[in-house]
Amino acid sequence: MTLSGKIALVTGAASSAGLGFATARLLAQRDAHVWLTDIDVAAAAARAAELTAEGLAAHGMGHDVTSADGWQAVLAAIEAQHGAGPDILVNNAGIAVLRWTPDLEPAEWQRQIDVNLTSVYLGCRAVLAGMRARGNGGAIVNISSVAGLVGIPGASAYAASKGGVRLYTKALAMECAGEGIRVNSVHPGVIWTDMQQVAIKDNPDQYEAINASIPAGKMGEPIDIAEAVAFLASPAARYITGAELAVDGGLTAQ
Repeated sequence: MTLSGKIALVTGAASSAGLGFATARLLAQRDAHVWLTDIDVAAAAARAAELTAEGLAAHGMGHDVTSADGWQAVLAAIEAQHGAGPDILVNNAGIAVLRWTPDLEPAEWQRQIDVNLTSVYLGCRAVLAGMRARGNGGAIVNISSVAGLVGIPGASAYAASKGGVRLYTKALAMECAGEGIRVNSVHPGVIWTDMQQVAIKDNPDQYEAINASIPAGKMGEPIDIAEAVAFLASPAARYITGAELAVDGGLTAQ
């Protein structure tokens, strides 16, 4: 379904093999004008340039998602370019520091909460004013994780942050439902991203074990998450809000 005329903002979109870039590309292919932001300014610009070289409408911009001022700067740039803020927000930026609790430093805990959870609140709060002022609704998709649904040893801070995203999404959906602003969460399972590739390279013996643990028998790909996000951002999902969509090859159905 086309997203023609829509402005989309995707955070954490600088990695060429990441979920954010795959999502940004698909939204642009469906005719949205996409803004790719990331803490890595040069990489965000490079990914946007890749899309424009494909004939797609895209801008790249540096963005500290943990800063309220950072969000205002991004929205100001979008409004200066288009005369309006985003119709679609994809809160994708995230980090993971996987340690068992005794080995997890307080600063590592807090950083994951800030990047994975507080940034989602800041982003939603920032775009809501514009969506409400325009009066034609909007779509927010927050990227959580299967770690926000089930317990995973060694992922306590990550799980806490992603579980927070899940319930924040539901609460915000209830706040906005009457205004046509839909808010949903996507929960990726084990996806073949650049981070996963590094992890497997460091632990090659775990590759088969990981695949064997997934009912579908294989890891997902970034496009699988992008398709889920694009659906939830589209008019096809007009009656869906407050939902959690696990894209995990059946992992959490066990």
